[in-house]
Amino acid sequence: MTGHITHASLPRVDDSTACALIAALDNPLAFGHPVKYIRLIETHISWVILTGDYAYKIKKPVNFGFLDFSTLEKRHFYCEEELRLNRRFAAEIYLELVEIRGSQDAPRLQGSGEVIEYAIKMLEFPQQCLLSSHAAKDDLSPELIDDIAATVSAAHANSDRADQADDFGTATIAAQWSAENMDQIRNAIPREFLPDSYFELERWYQENNALLANIDARKHAGFVRECHGDLHLGNMALIGGRVTLFDCIEFNPELRWIDTISEAAFVAMDLNARGFPGYCWRFLNRYLESSADYAGIKLLRYYFIYRALVRAKVEALRVDQEACDTDTYRAHIKPALDYIELAGRWSSSHRAGLVIMHGLSGSGKSTIAAQLVEQLGAIQIRSDVIRKGLFDFNADAQTGSALAEGIYSDEATELTYRRMREIAATIIGADFTVIVDATFLLESQRRTLLELETDPMCHKIIIDCEVPTAELRKRIVERENDPSEANLEVLEQQLRSQQPISEAEKKLAQIVTIGSAGISTDQVQQVRDLLAN
Repeated sequence: MTGHITHASLPRVDDSTACALIAALDNPLAFGHPVKYIRLIETHISWVILTGDYAYKIKKPVNFGFLDFSTLEKRHFYCEEELRLNRRFAAEIYLELVEIRGSQDAPRLQGSGEVIEYAIKMLEFPQQCLLSSHAAKDDLSPELIDDIAATVSAAHANSDRADQADDFGTATIAAQWSAENMDQIRNAIPREFLPDSYFELERWYQENNALLANIDARKHAGFVRECHGDLHLGNMALIGGRVTLFDCIEFNPELRWIDTISEAAFVAMDLNARGFPGYCWRFLNRYLESSADYAGIKLLRYYFIYRALVRAKVEALRVDQEACDTDTYRAHIKPALDYIELAGRWSSSHRAGLVIMHGLSGSGKSTIAAQLVEQLGAIQIRSDVIRKGLFDFNADAQTGSALAEGIYSDEATELTYRRMREIAATIIGADFTVIVDATFLLESQRRTLLELETDPMCHKIIIDCEVPTAELRKRIVERENDPSEANLEVLEQQLRSQQPISEAEKKLAQIVTIGSAGISTDQVQQVRDLLAN
């Protein structure tokens, strides 16, 4: 749960009667269908009863301020909302609203009499399907990360846009939530346990107040949408071989109507926090390619930090300091401190850098760039993807354009390079490293990027991919499922027109030459060092 976490002093409804109902449901006869077993999962706001084929979710009669399930009417409404909202992502899991009738001592999900409670009937799936379980077993793969990115991007593309007249997703709301995170962390964790990064984050928020202007601009551009709201690996499952989102926020629209880049940042943060920093960057790259939302980069750091601090707050408020001695408290509070440290690292990291891939088709540029994305933490711009996006083609589409015609005409190529320059400038301006992945066979194409006005600390590198011509021809013939449509005719034209890296360019950028064997560990470190020094 990623919403308001309030102190225990807030009112909550006595749930002893509800607990008696849950105890009475420990009876196979209550369900009206064969039951393989009865198991209970409990959270602070609901009970989930597993029966083998089906699961039943019952809301607790609680009022935490940020949610109010205190009356039967309210629980009925939010059960309907949960069905409506989650069916956007997982209609096959969220089956129906069930009325529980009878008495507290003898409840029946299929019966007569007065309605005493409501439950959401769901298709049960094994807990091993959760992506959080896959992560715990170190069972994530590049293909799975790509599926997550595609699923999240599609969900955002299909979601409704917020009305400009409401307050959802505004800078005022974002600032309020961020301030609340910091306040509640400070109130929950004694000062002597707070790391230095917490106080550095306080300064970071003060110094980066100008980012709030971008938040309102994003809403005006239509990027505040009805999202999931609580999108971490524990709320995704691999069902039927595909990534399925579930258990979105139904109880507070303010937490659901958010900027899409905030939700993408949550997924990225969760991957990073679970020990998969490379997959964090892979997810971000695939999401940005699929959504084409490179403008969102301006707020990526802001929302990544926000999401990490939400999790820090949640973890901190779970720990009762008064019930622990110092050593026990320190151990229990460690997850919260880890999230604070992660937020601190993102607030203090300076990643601005420009890496230009250079080489003929088939020289391995995209493969090397993808490796660097995960190793360095960077955003890759692929010319083949940008070019097709400009003409409304999917990345893997075969457009049938002939050499120097269609989307490969001189005008289309110039438009593609101009768009890549714009995106690169945005990424560098947000203090991230960009890897621009194109052939860059002409000096004029390279100089356009090398002459970008950047901070002096933004180092520029050209990665020159050199592969024998015979090997290039072999690779192009064997290439499959690649955004590039380059064939042997294209390669021959490139061989005739390419311009070598000039001495003038070598004064503007460091050159790293990569052979046909691909990039080595030492060369990755060389690139990292060049960007840092």
